[in-house]
Amino acid sequence: MTLIIAISMVAGTVLIYALMAILYKRYRLPFLMPALTGTTAIVILLLALHIPYSTYMVGGQWINQLLGPAVVALAYPLYKQRQQLLKNWIPIVGGSLAGVFAGMLSGMLLALMLGFSRSFILSVVPKSVTTPVAIQIVNHLGGDSSLTSVFVMIAGFTGAVVGLSVLKWFRIHHVIGSGIALGSASHALGTAKALEIGERASSLSSIAMTISAIVASVIAPLVVWLVFH
Repeated sequence: MTLIIAISMVAGTVLIYALMAILYKRYRLPFLMPALTGTTAIVILLLALHIPYSTYMVGGQWINQLLGPAVVALAYPLYKQRQQLLKNWIPIVGGSLAGVFAGMLSGMLLALMLGFSRSFILSVVPKSVTTPVAIQIVNHLGGDSSLTSVFVMIAGFTGAVVGLSVLKWFRIHHVIGSGIALGSASHALGTAKALEIGERASSLSSIAMTISAIVASVIAPLVVWLVFH
């Protein structure tokens, strides 16, 4: 019975995502990105059918276990785009570092000003880093990984939905700047959005996302120390 439930949950998740991907390809509206609409559809279905989260995770945990290999897989786009990295390493590394610091400090300082608990604040720290890395970071910091997953999703969806508009408002048109901004601020969802600018922007975004994940893993404890001491 457990196996049937698990297979049903995984199959349902994949089917919903596939349907939302078809919808997005047809209309190409920012708020119809499959990751956003798929997540919303799954939540609505679980609520409507009165399916507990624990039941969904019988199968959902199979997908969750793929996060570990996904961390290792981040090395591939970095290797694939090594020529781009070597050619433009100063703006790429500098932009990614700036994005990591800005993402961490802005979230922490806002949470501090609003009077949230230490655990909540620590959970915000890696919000702009891809989920598998963010969870590992927050586990070491002592935050709540469930909250972190929500913050990561919010950062990703925000970048995917309004990222191009923000770049336009600030008159950032260069492909390097656009790619780095989306990758360092909104991780994988930002990188997917960067593909709409062009393949080069998407490549640079994937590099920025990977560098941001590596840098965040190293400097997160330092940023936390600076804020709380």
